[in-house]
Amino acid sequence: MRTGEGKTLVATLPCYLNALEGKGVHVVTVNDYLARRDSEWMGKLYNFLGMSVGVVVNSQGEQEKKSAYRSEHHISDKITNFGFDYLRDNMKFSALEYVQRDLNYAIVDEVDSILIDEARTPLIISGQGEPSSHKYRQINEVIPRLRKDEHYVVDEKAHSVTLTDDGVEAGAEAHGHRESIRPDQPREPPHSQSMLARALALANAT
Repeated sequence: MRTGEGKTLVATLPCYLNALEGKGVHVVTVNDYLARRDSEWMGKLYNFLGMSVGVVVNSQGEQEKKSAYRSEHHISDKITNFGFDYLRDNMKFSALEYVQRDLNYAIVDEVDSILIDEARTPLIISGQGEPSSHKYRQINEVIPRLRKDEHYVVDEKAHSVTLTDDGVEAGAEAHGHRESIRPDQPREPPHSQSMLARALALANAT
């Protein structure tokens, strides 16, 4: 349907039908303005039919979003915000803390823009990392003790350095334990990356 031909009004039919199960219906649009507008305009119709309506926009807090997602008919703004809410839920330790409810049925407005334009940018989210500054200080102390060909091998052509088994063990001992040679871990533990960079600088300086 083209712009102005009544997509918003027609969408109420499948939304109401699928909301009758009580599992919730999501309408995902492209921005906050359309999400608020659709919830106000179409919300009167859904309320008349005895259904609750919630709107989710980027500026809301977690409790506001949780309440809106729990409504029978929920309208969300950008698909990226909907996706990030999903990713954040999957980083939580308990399902009781989830903002979203079980995903049942959704209608995506401006689907061509979302599947083509928005899909070019992947959704990436990460948790808070563990503090590791003390590890760098420990590694900085052991680096000067490393010896070329014994603890690391320099590939001049590839401009790379590879730690030997002895070099990996030297890094593990700097942490007070021997963690390097284990079948369930990569050959070089994470702290070895710092050792490689420093060893390369030392090798180029000699």
